[in-house]
Amino acid sequence: MSEFLDILTHGRRLKAAVKDLSIDELKEVEQKLAKVIADREEEEAELRQLEAEKKRKIEEFRQAMAEAGIDAEELLDGSVVSQDKPKRKRAPKPPKYAIESNGERITWTGQGRMPNALKHAIENGTPLTAFLIK
Repeated sequence: MSEFLDILTHGRRLKAAVKDLSIDELKEVEQKLAKVIADREEEEAELRQLEAEKKRKIEEFRQAMAEAGIDAEELLDGSVVSQDKPKRKRAPKPPKYAIESNGERITWTGQGRMPNALKHAIENGTPLTAFLIK
């Protein structure tokens, strides 16, 4: 997609990309692009209107709270709930397979890249189930 945007936003590259199109095809592309621009402008106008309405309502609430003598802390009762969920670290998966190679025990969970020692043993005809940890 970025290559398309590079062509579309660069004058010479765009000219080279559309050199085989006829005038009628270029005008059709122009009309479609104008429609996309008009639609985008409408969407952004709606978003600005919704944001302005939201700000107006917030200001109304602030004024009503000030008139009633209510502070935001009192309204929240001192307990602000965080919207962010705490990130929990996932426990690592236990190993599922093990092989002895050069006096070293090599384990594998069955996910990700298979250790070379295990790969070589399987290529030499040993079934993977022979390395299951019981």
